[in-house]
Amino acid sequence: MKRIILTGGGTAGHVTPNIALIPHLQKEGWDIHYIGSENGIEKRLIEPLKIPYYGIASGKLRRYIDIKNFTDPFRVLKGSTEAIGLIKELKPSIVFSKGGFVSAPVVFAGWANRVPVIIHESDITPGLANKLSIPFSTQICANFPETLQHLPKNKGVLTGTPIRQELFQGDPEKGRKLCNFDNEKPVLLMMGGSQGSIKINQNLRDALSELLLHFQVVHLCGKGNLEPSLQSQKGYQQFEYLQEELPHVFALADIILSRAGANAIFELVALKKPHLLIPLSLQSSRGDQIQNAKSFQSRGYSKVLQEEELTPYRLTQEIKDLYKNRQQYIDNMKNSNLTEGIQKVMEQIRKQAKI
Repeated sequence: MKRIILTGGGTAGHVTPNIALIPHLQKEGWDIHYIGSENGIEKRLIEPLKIPYYGIASGKLRRYIDIKNFTDPFRVLKGSTEAIGLIKELKPSIVFSKGGFVSAPVVFAGWANRVPVIIHESDITPGLANKLSIPFSTQICANFPETLQHLPKNKGVLTGTPIRQELFQGDPEKGRKLCNFDNEKPVLLMMGGSQGSIKINQNLRDALSELLLHFQVVHLCGKGNLEPSLQSQKGYQQFEYLQEELPHVFALADIILSRAGANAIFELVALKKPHLLIPLSLQSSRGDQIQNAKSFQSRGYSKVLQEEELTPYRLTQEIKDLYKNRQQYIDNMKNSNLTEGIQKVMEQIRKQAKI
């Protein structure tokens, strides 16, 4: 039996490429299983797909002082033991890891059970979890050409990222009905990642009175970040998170405001949606989103505003400028040489599993 274990979690960006692969794996007759954290976002996203899901203990390796830095290594050790047992029981042909801290124990467990392991690295430079996983991997798939110089020469391969095909099938009228919008003004979609962004949320809401003179605004604000006082504001619709309805809102949007997670920006380019990126600052991250945004800005695909420069006034001006010059960005994205990565990743899965 062709059996594959998928892993990855912590944020939606570590899960959605796996979701993009699942229909193609099913079409080829793979028996699919997923190992993730016990209560992470990956469990909520995967279980509705009726894929067998196994939750293991997981921890996070932090770059700052936290009491959990002393307890989480024991959780990682426990998760590794659980993953080794699961892989020994399931006997997969291959493990495919999309990253996040839950993936490292699964990658190690695959190596320990002599199962081929493919890692997918979304960002220009590998994150900490993937850095730990690379020695135990068989192959590493990359989104950016720049990434290959940071990988072992015999392991790296440029594939691009798997993109969910349903994103291309959105109906703008369904999106308009969902948001209760009309046809009089263009639509701005703001998305701050699955966790949301408090800083962007606040600046967008502070700029809302000016923005609503020119746009209708869909605001994906993240779990727990709804603002009750704005629920009845005409031309403004807020959601914590969208899943099945997201393609329709993408189709409706004329321009998009987003963080600069790699999977999100590859989706925006694939959809040819003009966008303004506000990458996570160095104070909040290792700088991967800054690198991603810089790469796409240099190619003319993205407009970028650094978080340190973010104010309601500056945000409004950048959004207006983006809309004014939107066709230039659309043309640049149409001429991009970025390829949708599903078939290239599937090719690597077949190759390394020797199927």
